[in-house]
Amino acid sequence: MSEMESTARRMKLLAKFFQGLSDSSRLLIMSYLRAGPLSVSEIVKKTGLTQSNVSNHLACLRNCGHVKSLQKGRVVIYSLGSKKIGRLLYMSEDILKQNALGIYECTRM
Repeated sequence: MSEMESTARRMKLLAKFFQGLSDSSRLLIMSYLRAGPLSVSEIVKKTGLTQSNVSNHLACLRNCGHVKSLQKGRVVIYSLGSKKIGRLLYMSEDILKQNALGIYECTRM
């Protein structure tokens, strides 16, 4: 495999990584998980999303490795998959502060 093919594969995988983060509901869920682990019912209360919607988004996030789950009796507790994900969210918000107008006005996405 050439270097160009290898780079193209990595970029496709990176794009897929960001697709897991490209939904506002998933970002909302993750923003609450930055403060600490939560159950589905706690996430529902904090976000105002439906239980089925939260569960579907958590399944996506878990499959991508963005969140992890831990069974505690009858309750499943969710947390960020790594501290790096939390830092990525903080950095993204910081970049957004600098580029908010451009992103808001962007018509090419």
